[in-house]
This record gives sequence, structure tokens and C-alpha cells, in this order.
Amino acid sequence: MGFESLLGNDQLKKNLEKSLEKGHISHFYLISGPEGSGKHTLARLLAAAAVCQGQGKPCLKCHPCRKVLDGNHPDFITVDDPEKKTVTVDLIRQARADMYIQPNEAEYKIYLFPRAQDMGLPGQNALLKILEEPPAYGVYLLLTDNPDKLLPTVRSRCTLLQMQALPEKILRKRLEGEFPQASPEDIDAAMERGGGFLGQAQALLREGGSLSPQTERFSRAYGDKDVLGLMETLVPMEKWKREALAETLENWLVLLENALLSRSGVRVVSPQARSLARLRTAQELHQGAAELKKALGCVGANVSPAAVCGYLEWALR
Repeated sequence: MGFESLLGNDQLKKNLEKSLEKGHISHFYLISGPEGSGKHTLARLLAAAAVCQGQGKPCLKCHPCRKVLDGNHPDFITVDDPEKKTVTVDLIRQARADMYIQPNEAEYKIYLFPRAQDMGLPGQNALLKILEEPPAYGVYLLLTDNPDKLLPTVRSRCTLLQMQALPEKILRKRLEGEFPQASPEDIDAAMERGGGFLGQAQALLREGGSLSPQTERFSRAYGDKDVLGLMETLVPMEKWKREALAETLENWLVLLENALLSRSGVRVVSPQARSLARLRTAQELHQGAAELKKALGCVGANVSPAAVCGYLEWALR
């Protein structure tokens, strides 16, 4: 199986497969690329390769491989606390202490740092002590959106694996298979706006193709300059809680901002935004976006939802 499940990145995969065939695995890998570029997929495949007991590492069929892919291998450890904005030095020190404990059942013990760029200088220096003298069984996978956010002394000890944008043919085929309902225009826009990276294009298509009923109604009424339709959309929202109102108004603002982008010639993954770009002038869209920002500020200042919606009924007509 090898690295076939990772799309594109052919040269990178060939290099890794050759190294693994020779029994070579680095202690430190720095996997770099934007969100949605396949960093996590590659990290799981490398972890599986390190513990694999089959042929063509990673075989993805043996018991250790499956445990890694299922997220329950005791020797594949993630060092992160998603509830915190940064990876704290205490978390890294705890992981460092664990690193000197022998693997539970595999030849290697693999540590994944999914937000390496969010380690502060104290955290990176704490990790550097391991990088300088790692245990023989240690493998460390550092994921980052930008290697330059890490200390040169950290980078110099790692094998850099730079994720590449996917070839257009491969990306298009994958997106068309996953989103059969998407129009060719949406697919083209997602590919362009996503920079050629699968994850980003997928997120754009998911977000652009799923509007709430309230946002759908707003889009139609605002585009048609239907004052009554706009009022019928906003009146029920007068009784909403502030959190729900703010979330919907944010969605409306994004819709108008995308319509402005569309008017300026930028491809957007939103049929509704493209429609608004045809139905409303740039000045009207700018004004509408400004009114929504003002309304959101009022919601944040504890103005009642009824007052905010009443204002928008007048301001957006």
C-alpha cells in the first residue's frame, strides 16, 4: 500500500518509500504545509510505517497499522491541548518525561505535534533537549503551516517534508466525486481559492453549498429588493437569543463580502453570492455589509435583538 492514500506529492512519497525499504526512518520529521494540505494524513502514514509489521510499509492492513489509523495505538501519542491557543511548555515537559519510557508494544514510540508553530520559545527550547539526544526508539512528527515559525536549531535537526499543491486533474476528479451536486463553476472556484490543496477546497465547497434557511431567504429578498420578504425574514429573528442572531448576521455579512469579491472578478464558491453580485451594485453591497457590521456591533453591545432586527428592516431595504 505504501503512501498511495496520500494524493499527489509523488516525489515526496517516492523518497519516503525508498528510505523505508532500506529500513531508514528519521527521528525528526517537520511536515510543512497550509491547512488542508495533507499534513495529518502524511503524519498518520509515517506513524503507521514506523510500527508496521507487513510488507510495503505502511501496509495499512496489519494490526499495528490499523491501530494507528483508528487512533488507538499506545505508542502513537499526540502532544496538544486544543482548548488552549498555544502549546504550553508544561505540556511539552510532560511529553518529554514520557519520552524516556520504553514503547508499549512497538519498536518505535511516535510523538505527533500537530501545532508545532504554536509552541513558544520556552516550549521549543524544552523540546530541543530531546532533539539533541533522542532515545533510539523515538520518532517525532512536527506539523507546521510555516517552518520559519520554528527556531533554526529545531528546524536543522528535522527532515523537512514540504506538502505540495495537487495537480489540477487529480484535485478536480476528487472534488467532483465528493461533491457531485456542485456546479463546475463552484469546483473551479474551490480549486482556485483553495490554492490547489484538497482540504481547503473541500471546506470551501461544504461552506458554500450549505446555507441556513434564514440565510437563503435573506439572499433572495435582498437580491430582489423585496422589502416585504426582507421584513418576513427579520421579524421572527426579533425573538432570537443574541448568540443565534450574531451567528446568522455573520453569515449574511460573509455572503455580501463574497458577492463583492465576485463583482471584482474573484471566483467564489457560492451561487447565492454570485447571484447577488449580478442583482446588486457594488455600492449597494458595500452599504449592506456596513449595515450588517454596525448591527453586529450593536448585538455585541447588548442591544436587544428586536431593536437590531428593526433597524435592519429599514437599513437593508
